[in-house]
Amino acid sequence: MKKIVFGSDHAGFSLKEELIPYVKSLEYQVIDLGTFSKESTDYPIYGKKVGEIVANAEADLGIVICGTGIGISIAANKIPGVRAACVTNLYGAEYSKKHNNANVLALGARMLNITQTKEIVNKWLQTDFESGRHQRRIDEISALDERDVEKFERISGNR
Repeated sequence: MKKIVFGSDHAGFSLKEELIPYVKSLEYQVIDLGTFSKESTDYPIYGKKVGEIVANAEADLGIVICGTGIGISIAANKIPGVRAACVTNLYGAEYSKKHNNANVLALGARMLNITQTKEIVNKWLQTDFESGRHQRRIDEISALDERDVEKFERISGNR
């Protein structure tokens, strides 16, 4: 059974609480790293927590939620190995996985309702990475994570 780790700030708390049972119903194991109330908190804390769990392969995927999805995606992307995509529609959900192999999905609780969110999550979970030419781009991103300029140049071929 695949594991999905969740994290949200206070703005994303209610949506996270609604989304977790849905993801469990899709037969995923869920790890909830918080927050656990609507009390004000900082989204970078939860972007970092989820990012570390995904980057360390303690979970297969992550879902992070804040008001817009933007701030928490920026925070999660600071963790090397994380490819967090802030998604607001089905096309973005599909292509964030198909072309970018996003391993963290960032959602905006003030941007989406629960029905839209479930559709986005479902599309994201059902979509596979196409690999092929897209793998080179993922390798370039990994070289950037590693701050390895030579590796990046070698992979990109100075395009």
